[in-house]
Amino acid sequence: MNAPSPRAASPLFVGSLLGALALAGLGCGKSPPEKGAESPAKETTSTSSVGTVGGAAKVGEAAPDFDLKDLDGKSVKLSDYKGKTVVLEWFNPGCPFVRNAHTKGPLVTAAQKAMDKGVVWLAINSGAPGNQGAGVAANVEGKKTYNLSHPILLDESGAVGHKYGATNTPHIMIVDAKGVLVYRGSADNSPDGEGLSPEGGKLVSYVDETLTALAAGKPVTTAETKAYGCSVKYASH
Repeated sequence: MNAPSPRAASPLFVGSLLGALALAGLGCGKSPPEKGAESPAKETTSTSSVGTVGGAAKVGEAAPDFDLKDLDGKSVKLSDYKGKTVVLEWFNPGCPFVRNAHTKGPLVTAAQKAMDKGVVWLAINSGAPGNQGAGVAANVEGKKTYNLSHPILLDESGAVGHKYGATNTPHIMIVDAKGVLVYRGSADNSPDGEGLSPEGGKLVSYVDETLTALAAGKPVTTAETKAYGCSVKYASH
């Protein structure tokens, strides 16, 4: 008696097997982020590299002047604060890292503490119209939500952001009393935006370090760090 020949696999079985393999393969990949629906988990790797971004101003050189409107339409220039230390914070009220930083992370009280010591603090939103967190209404609401007492300036063309090499929100720039850009980077060394996972195990506030050094007339020891957070929502984004 001849041995029975193996039964051919049915088309339905083959299709099911191929589908399962395809799904398993997809599990190893990364799905593209949805525009305007970011989360800290998705944005953790959105960091700038240390160093000049494109044709941006260099740390250690004169900070570019600018003329931007605040939420009331008032013109604000960097040169208005000649002789004062100025902190520039790139801001987007819709960014989850900004939310974390202002509700439980490094920026909850940083601005007010600095301003109490005579430092000027300005938030700058370089988001283009129609992008996440852009526009007067969104920023008025954000200022209220985060209880901010400092101005928020709108840079809808993105010109000022590009001049400074701002890549993330938040992204901190500090200008000394001589008008020199002395620091560019993150608020601290904890990429989660909450101060819970500092690199090296010890939380370091680069903002506090820089402002303390400037107040004491000492050189800034850490002049540039990697920024983390959401990408700045420039016109091309």
